[in-house]
Amino acid sequence: MARRPRPKVVTLTDAAAEQVSELMAEKGAGLLRVGVKNAGCAGMEYTMSCADAADPMDERVDDNGVSIVIDAKAVLFLLGSVIDYEVTPMHSKFTFSNPNQTDACGCGESVTIVPAHAE
Repeated sequence: MARRPRPKVVTLTDAAAEQVSELMAEKGAGLLRVGVKNAGCAGMEYTMSCADAADPMDERVDDNGVSIVIDAKAVLFLLGSVIDYEVTPMHSKFTFSNPNQTDACGCGESVTIVPAHAE
């Protein structure tokens, strides 16, 4: 029996992919590392950084021309997330649309995320 395709943990919009590609080219990095960490008043914060290599347990996703690595401990918190890059007259920033996010603090710096359920 053929296995169904695994869903991507995260995907990038065209705007996010373009911005990430520019930042990675400036820094000479080959990978985008995406994760979460315990912080803030709501419990967790999203993290993004450039990386030169993946760790052995990282999940790897290639999307929209960008190679992304995700720490294995963050996969269930990020499953199904879409990363966008938003530009307004007041700011420019990366945003996460995460189906596992249940709440956010008033300042928008931290979020509450419940792990996705395995099917």
